[in-house]
Amino acid sequence: MTSTLKYTLNVDLGDRSYPIYIGQGLLFDEQYFAPHIAGKQVMIVTNDVVAPLYLNACRASLSRFSIQEVILPDGEKYKTLDVMNRIFDALLQKRFDRRATLVALGGGVIGDITGFAAACYQRGVPFIQVPTTLLSQVDSSVGGKTGVNHPLGKNMIGAFYQPQCVIADTSTLATLHDRELSAGIAEIIKYGLICDPEFFVWLEKNVSLLMKRDPQALAYAIERSCRNKAEVVASDERETGIRATLNLGHTFGHAIETGMGYGVWLHGEAVGAGMMMAARMSQHLGWLDEQSVERLGSLLHAAKLPLVAPSAMDVEQFLSLMQVDKKVQDGALRLVLLKGIGHAVITADYDQATLREVIESCRG
Repeated sequence: MTSTLKYTLNVDLGDRSYPIYIGQGLLFDEQYFAPHIAGKQVMIVTNDVVAPLYLNACRASLSRFSIQEVILPDGEKYKTLDVMNRIFDALLQKRFDRRATLVALGGGVIGDITGFAAACYQRGVPFIQVPTTLLSQVDSSVGGKTGVNHPLGKNMIGAFYQPQCVIADTSTLATLHDRELSAGIAEIIKYGLICDPEFFVWLEKNVSLLMKRDPQALAYAIERSCRNKAEVVASDERETGIRATLNLGHTFGHAIETGMGYGVWLHGEAVGAGMMMAARMSQHLGWLDEQSVERLGSLLHAAKLPLVAPSAMDVEQFLSLMQVDKKVQDGALRLVLLKGIGHAVITADYDQATLREVIESCRG
């Protein structure tokens, strides 16, 4: 396959800076891999869905290196310490040293678990992100958040650990399931809501092209999303302030994922419903007008994303799970809310009764 590089972005983090390559066929082209690999040993980590599609191509692009691979089961429920240990087993059995590079070939689960393994193995070895889903291309592969889930909370065990580069091959989106496509669009919508109102308007006009997998529209949406995230990460790498706005909808969404069982709702589906809940909460506080809430609802609907939380979860379960959140400080749950489209804020200044009312009204 001929590669076509569409965009190159840079995540500016001083000596931890790295490029993001976006385009078609990049996975099949060694020039995007080789400059970012210092040693001879490469361990490709993928899953049993992606491996039959893209493992051979990835191996071919890394043919100058000594390659091994570990194939994990697919799904959010396998994003655990036990499954991550399989990566360590393979690295140790094959005598991988500190100059080894891990390559994460897959979606967000593979990227998160491989990045965390890289952060831990011999106290840190390099890794490369090769995201193959829309959600991972626009969000989880960028910014250095790595980790695994715990039965009591999503992404509660992990590390900030930056990759050497991100290779976002848009041609992999052709094999993506429709639900996964919609889940990725949820994270794209998020960027418009939190910091880029012009992009939100573009999405309202072009969401149908994204749903049809138009290559130009997808490449543009990925680039603009990555650019927005890169700017936020560069200013707040370890999420001590503004980076938390990237979690719009996630506190509600993570509660849905944990409460329903990991993998029942896709991450982007839960975030879609979570953003709607955050918008309703913002409206109740007088920060967001009804028209803006309706615009969000229309866009989520056009992307075939859920607008309400599952009725199987009651208010008490929601509140209990939301307390297991990385934005809790000194017992106070901070929420990411909106003071208009394109203006996100982090606040604990809300009434608990209002939060209960919003959760109850937003259940399906």
